[in-house]
Amino acid sequence: MCPECYSKFNRITPLISPKDCLKKHRQYICRTCGRYICAAVSVDKKGKKYRARFPFKTLEIAKLYLRSAEVIEERPCGIYEIENNQGRKSYKIFIDKKDRENYLKNNSNKKATSDNPLFVTDVYNQCSEKQLRKLTAKEIDIYLKERKDQAKEWRDLI
Repeated sequence: MCPECYSKFNRITPLISPKDCLKKHRQYICRTCGRYICAAVSVDKKGKKYRARFPFKTLEIAKLYLRSAEVIEERPCGIYEIENNQGRKSYKIFIDKKDRENYLKNNSNKKATSDNPLFVTDVYNQCSEKQLRKLTAKEIDIYLKERKDQAKEWRDLI
């Protein structure tokens, strides 16, 4: 597992519309393994919106976006298991317990399965400006080719 971006697979992300995401969105570039993670942010009345704030199907998928959340928020974050009234579980990244409690307060049909995160980072490691940017067409082409070559290794995860 990469100590910087928490992934075993250095070309697994983006998971959704990879080519469009790489072309249109700002990416975090892991300096250790070179993985790109979507770091696009939009802001509305409810606050910041970005990929890492969405619920994920599995803990492993949530880990793929944890570093992006940390970089955007500039602080360590944690992943919690959330369950809805029908018993369906998802995994969500929160800045801290207060952030999680606010989410649960606004989503009364959901609850945390534990008071503690399933995965958390204790220390935030600052990133450089070079690591958070839009990619060049050449970088995108190389990454997508490498991603396609490695897809067999991680296809069952998503």
